[in-house]
Amino acid sequence: MSKKVFIEGAISPEFIADSIAKHQGKHSIGAHNIFLGQVRADVHEENVVKAIEYTAYEEMANNALAVIRERAFAEFDLVCMHIYHSLGVVKTGGICLFVFVSAGHRTQVYEATAAIVNWIKTEVPIFGKEIFENEDFIWKQNK
Repeated sequence: MSKKVFIEGAISPEFIADSIAKHQGKHSIGAHNIFLGQVRADVHEENVVKAIEYTAYEEMANNALAVIRERAFAEFDLVCMHIYHSLGVVKTGGICLFVFVSAGHRTQVYEATAAIVNWIKTEVPIFGKEIFENEDFIWKQNK
């Protein structure tokens, strides 16, 4: 069963808080770690980014994310792991990536979160078109 990963537009603080609250009843969890990716107002040749429009090859992206999920559970002693990524337009300041990792101990969540975010950035076909205040755009390069 594949999990719902893609969310239209920015990921809301309420969605993040609700996700955290849902884990309070899981008493084998001793640590959570959260990564939140936020759209920056980068400047390219004096053009300021006002938003990023995210697109994905959803079937390929979901397959890649399923592989990442399996890999994370195989490499780290996790209780839960959730990945959410925006599609569509997210304005500067908006949250576009939410990775939520839970385990019995803190060491596992730190290591797992860093690995998962790096795998997402390098292995998942999600594309960002940086839209400038003057409406020009460039395709974002992941770093």
